[in-house]
Amino acid sequence: MNYTELFRSLYPDFFQRESIRTLPRDWVFTELVMDLRGGLPDVTPPHCPNGITFGEYHGALAALQDAVRQVDEDWVQYFREGDRFYCAFDGERIIAFCNLDDMGRFQGLHIGGPGCVGTIPEFRRQGIGLEMVRLATEALRQDGFDLSWIHYTHLEHWYRKLEYHPVLRWNSGGVLQNTGRDR
Repeated sequence: MNYTELFRSLYPDFFQRESIRTLPRDWVFTELVMDLRGGLPDVTPPHCPNGITFGEYHGALAALQDAVRQVDEDWVQYFREGDRFYCAFDGERIIAFCNLDDMGRFQGLHIGGPGCVGTIPEFRRQGIGLEMVRLATEALRQDGFDLSWIHYTHLEHWYRKLEYHPVLRWNSGGVLQNTGRDR
């Protein structure tokens, strides 16, 4: 599969956006993919603290946006009414979150992925975010998505723990390297 072509179909004119063009050239980001058609890789779930639960979020948007603000104020704009979200909870409190994005179709494949993944600071480094992304990816698979795509990250090593595979690296000037191969 030509992942550069796939990237351009998902994000037309991406490198013409001012917010991308003005990034420092030495900042390199990765796009990663997981093929969901044969099931998920056999990954041992990280150990999470007792009492943490996971699931799709259907509550008040303001509560979710409050959690997002604790991670990145700029991300609040990406958490809108009518969108789909997956979260980790400590009781009723949202402690980690992501969007479940439907990115469309490419060459007959239905593509989605978790986006704007964050864990509030006091709950980091406990495996909660990894487990949430693992379960969110499973939810996408169960919904019939063929590929799960991780967009615009500098955390390649983190997503690799779940067996997402890097397919492109880019900076503000465009695609630097197509690392993907048919999977």
